[in-house]
Amino acid sequence: MNALPPVRVRFAPSPTGGLHIGGIRTALYNFLLARQTGGTMILRIEDTDQNRFVPGAEQYIIDALAWAGIEIDEGGTAGGPHGPYRQSERLPLYREHAQRLVDAGLAYYAFDTEPEIEAMRERLKQQGSDNLTYNSRSRQTMRNSLTLPEAEVKHKLAAGHPYVIRLKVPETGEVRLTDLIRGEVVMQMAQIDDKVLMKSDGYPTYHLANVVDDYLMKITHVIRGEEWLPSAPLHVLLYQSLGWSHAMPRFAHLPLLLKPDGNGKLSKRDALRLGFPIFPLNWKDPHTGEETTGYREAGYLPEALINFLALLGWNPGTTQELFTLHELTAAFSLDRISKAGARFDIQKAQWFNQQYLRAKPVETLATLLATAAAQENFACSPDKAMKIATALRERITFPADLWAQGRLFFVAPEAYDEQIATKKWTAEAVRVFTAAMPAFAETEALGAADAKALIENTAAAQGVKAGAILQALRLALTGGGGGPDLMLTIEILGGAETAKRIANALQRIPVKAA
Repeated sequence: MNALPPVRVRFAPSPTGGLHIGGIRTALYNFLLARQTGGTMILRIEDTDQNRFVPGAEQYIIDALAWAGIEIDEGGTAGGPHGPYRQSERLPLYREHAQRLVDAGLAYYAFDTEPEIEAMRERLKQQGSDNLTYNSRSRQTMRNSLTLPEAEVKHKLAAGHPYVIRLKVPETGEVRLTDLIRGEVVMQMAQIDDKVLMKSDGYPTYHLANVVDDYLMKITHVIRGEEWLPSAPLHVLLYQSLGWSHAMPRFAHLPLLLKPDGNGKLSKRDALRLGFPIFPLNWKDPHTGEETTGYREAGYLPEALINFLALLGWNPGTTQELFTLHELTAAFSLDRISKAGARFDIQKAQWFNQQYLRAKPVETLATLLATAAAQENFACSPDKAMKIATALRERITFPADLWAQGRLFFVAPEAYDEQIATKKWTAEAVRVFTAAMPAFAETEALGAADAKALIENTAAAQGVKAGAILQALRLALTGGGGGPDLMLTIEILGGAETAKRIANALQRIPVKAA
């Protein structure tokens, strides 16, 4: 386990739609490290890309983290001493630091239009170059403050001519960093293009904004997705250019979440195609009206989902699979996070949900069942709810299963499984049921042991083995061949209802021919 001093970590999503389940995992790993070290968990909203901003997405992010049990110490609704925590409210800070770089000769104004940049790329392509970016070489042929006369630059700025600010990347040298998961990462300066730091609309790009904010918010560890690894050397260069090398955070780039077959990154489209959620909560796109089911609404318990996500890319080093949040906090360490992508196995997620749901107090399950019954206009006494919940406890995966499987205790079957009826509804079964029916009708309060004795004794009196007619009895009572313990089912139904269902089956199911 890492023996770290208190860390300051951040989860910094963009409000561009529903929060991908991979984002919850990223937030979780940050949260676990913060709690383990007695540190601080920060939520920062990176909303500088105004073209992709989606109304309601920020509140969705806050709600999703709260549902998952990921507590925020600064930012979001928590506030804090390093605010504002929404990047759109921090624009003067980014302009100030971009200007610092320009004044120091480490960044420059670029006045090129998109057609001019595209023409530059085409020229490079015609020359056989495999690097078509705006970089230390191509910038010499473009319209920027490095190539234009100073007077013309001043005139353009004074006249309000559109421009961006680009980082002036050195022509030679290399950038190094040690990633806590990937190890040593080295990139040659020639591989880094002169990234835009400030856009023509006055908003910063991700690269400048996140570096400035991480420094000003005193972030010690940047734990984020693998997709940002190629940008990490650029961010290191920005720290160096701004004179902040001494305060640069440690980087840890998490492995991708892969499709269940391991073939590529898991996307929303993949999840929908395969029939499982990709968002923690229901999400309705305000532009298209499209609604996407979340894990909460699909019946997943937050503690089960968190346990599942924690193990997607992190290995505790033991065979333990079930972890409380407290146990995860104690066991977590960055050095046990894998470099390789983690397959998203939805069956495993369901298994976790089963374990956590079954571990709930039976009183909780009984309340869920009684509530569902009431919504369907069925009365359910506390005693009956407890018995049904006990009978179904080991059979359920989601809370909704309580009613889906428990409905048989409230509604008599309207149809019968034909295959079972053909095989099991014999003359012997009919004879035993006909003989047993009056005894059931006369005994309302019938325990499971009493029900078993009644069936066995009646079958023996009819010269029939009890085991031969039990599946037919289940068919009569439930309409199918599966379900909770048969004798417990009879106890919950009661003698009168059992007799009524047997009588109904005797009338409706044809006897198997000899």
